[in-house]
Amino acid sequence: MTHSFDKNYWDKTWSGERAPAMSAGDPNPHLINEVGGLEPSTAIDAGCGAGAEAIWLAKQGWAVTGADVADAALGYAKDRAAAAGVNDQLRWVQADLSTWEPDMQYDLVTTHYAHPAMPQLDFYDRIADWVAPGGTLLIVGHLHHEHSTPAHSTISEGAHRREHGHTHPPVEASSTAAAMTERLDPTVWTVITAEESHRSVIGPGGRPDIIDDVVLRAARRS
Repeated sequence: MTHSFDKNYWDKTWSGERAPAMSAGDPNPHLINEVGGLEPSTAIDAGCGAGAEAIWLAKQGWAVTGADVADAALGYAKDRAAAAGVNDQLRWVQADLSTWEPDMQYDLVTTHYAHPAMPQLDFYDRIADWVAPGGTLLIVGHLHHEHSTPAHSTISEGAHRREHGHTHPPVEASSTAAAMTERLDPTVWTVITAEESHRSVIGPGGRPDIIDDVVLRAARRS
C-alpha cells in the first residue's frame, strides 16, 4: 500500500477504527515541560489532531488556534474543548498546513508529530515564519531512526514499524535535532532546547512501547 500524508490520508485515519483511541490522548509531556513557565498569550497548534495540546494551552490561559487538515479530528477537538469548558479561548481551523497561511503571527507556535504532504523540514520552516518577534517555536517530532520505514511500504496504513518495543515512524515524517537546529538562522533564533529523547508508553492492546522523540524549542529575537 502506498500513500501520501495528504487530506485523504488523514481523513481516513481520523475516521477509522483507531480514531477513538487517538482522540483520548493526554497532552504531550514535552509541551508541558517546555511551555509551562511561559506567560500565556497567543498560540497556534499546527496539526492539532483531537486537540489535547491546544486544550491544555487554553487551560493555562493561552488564546489558541488549533489547525488541522482532518475535519473528523477537529470534531473530536471541539467536543473535548466543550467538555473542558475552554471553548471561548479556542479557535479551530480546517487547513492544509502545506499551503495555508495564518492571518497573524503568534507568541507560541507549536506542533506535535504533524506531517503534512510536504518535506518535514520544509514544514518546520513554514511554521517558524508564524512566530512573532520575541515568541517561541516548539516542535515535537518523530526522531529519525536508521530503521524508519518508507511511507510507500507494505505496512498497514497509518501503522508504524515496531522492533524490540520501539515504534519507528516513516522516514518522511522524522528528523533529528541537528537537522532541525541547522535550519534556524542564529541571528534570528536562540535555541533553548534541542534534544532527542526516549519515553515509555502503553501502546495498543496494553503492550509497552518506546517513543523516540526529537524536541526543538527556540526563541525568536525581538
